[in-house]
Amino acid sequence: MTKIAIRTANAPQPAGPYSQGIVANGFFYSAGFGPQNPETGEKAATVGEQTRQVLRNISAVLAERGLTLDDSVKVTAHLQRLNEDFAEFNEAYKEFFTAPFPVRTTVGSQLANILVEIDVVAVLPASE
Repeated sequence: MTKIAIRTANAPQPAGPYSQGIVANGFFYSAGFGPQNPETGEKAATVGEQTRQVLRNISAVLAERGLTLDDSVKVTAHLQRLNEDFAEFNEAYKEFFTAPFPVRTTVGSQLANILVEIDVVAVLPASE
């Protein structure tokens, strides 16, 4: 198996020993991204705006491989306040995907000073 690390300056840089994305066996796997703006390091106050920034961050890494969020087949979302924030999260989330939507798991998680973290699995074009 060959693993290819995917990296971009247009998304937050890893804070530890992990890649922003990996391509292996016909799939792209993203790291879990938080809502930090890659240029300023700032994060928005609401879960909706944080969700939008997270998905922009993931989109930037996908773009390095010529992919978009519509190539995603699986999404895992972690919410700090699942019960309180799910509806607002879901409204922001659906702005970034078109049908057929990827499968998704959304769970409540203990997150460090952020409201949302998301990772995706995307399929590479058949020619790769």
